[in-house]
Amino acid sequence: MTNRHNSNHTPKHIGIAACSAEGAALCYRTICQEAQAVMGKHAHPQISLHNHCLESYMYQLEGKGGWSGVAELMLDSAERLKKSGADFVICPDNTIHQCFDLVQKRSPLKWLHIAQIVGVEAKANHFTKLGILGTGYLMDGPVYPLELAKLDIAFETPDETDKREINRIIFDELVSGVFLDQSRIYIQDVISALRRRGCDGVILGCTELPLIIEQQDSVLPILDSTRLLARKALRYSFSK
Repeated sequence: MTNRHNSNHTPKHIGIAACSAEGAALCYRTICQEAQAVMGKHAHPQISLHNHCLESYMYQLEGKGGWSGVAELMLDSAERLKKSGADFVICPDNTIHQCFDLVQKRSPLKWLHIAQIVGVEAKANHFTKLGILGTGYLMDGPVYPLELAKLDIAFETPDETDKREINRIIFDELVSGVFLDQSRIYIQDVISALRRRGCDGVILGCTELPLIIEQQDSVLPILDSTRLLARKALRYSFSK
C-alpha cells in the first residue's frame, strides 16, 4: 500500500529490531497512530519488524555469548531488515543498547540510539537529576550514565532491594503482558523515593514500563523511552 503524504517526499522505511513483544508492540503502535497527524488518516511510513525471541537474548546475556552474542542477534536483525527494504533501524529495548557500538560499526543500516534520544529530551526540558528505572542490567549498566554525563545531567538508581523487585516485575510480569496493581504501586513508591533523593524526573528505561506507569501515576515527570524512540523514528523517517 502506498502512503499518501502532503509532500512529494517518500518517508524512509522504518526497521524495528524487536526484543520483547510488549515494548516492540507499543513502539509500532505509537508510530502508526502518531503518523496520521502528518500523513493523514490510516497512513504511516512503511515499517518492517524482525525479532529474535527474548529467550534468545537472555541465553546470550546469561553466559553463552555475553554482549558479543547479543550484538550478533541485533546485527542479524539489521541484515534481515535491510533485505526487507528498511532504511534505518530502531530497537525498542533499552538494555541491549549496551552493545550499540559493537552493532553500529558493523551494521548495514544506521541505528537510532534510544538513550541519546531520551537524553536530548531531558536536556530540552532542563532536567538536572534523573532517576533511572529498567532491568537490572540497565540500572547497573552504562547505557544511560554515559549519555547523561555528556549532557551534564546527574542520575540516581533505586536501592538494591528495589532494583531486584523492579527487575522481577519486568521479567516475570511486564514482558508477558501482565500488569498488576500491586506492581504499579510498588514502582510508584520507588519513584517517590527517587524524588526524595533529589531527582526532578524519571526515565522509564524499560520499554514495557510505560504500559504500567503513565504520567498520572508518577510524582515525577516521566521520560517514556518507548514513545520518545517512536517519535524520533517518525521525524527521521520524514527527514530528507
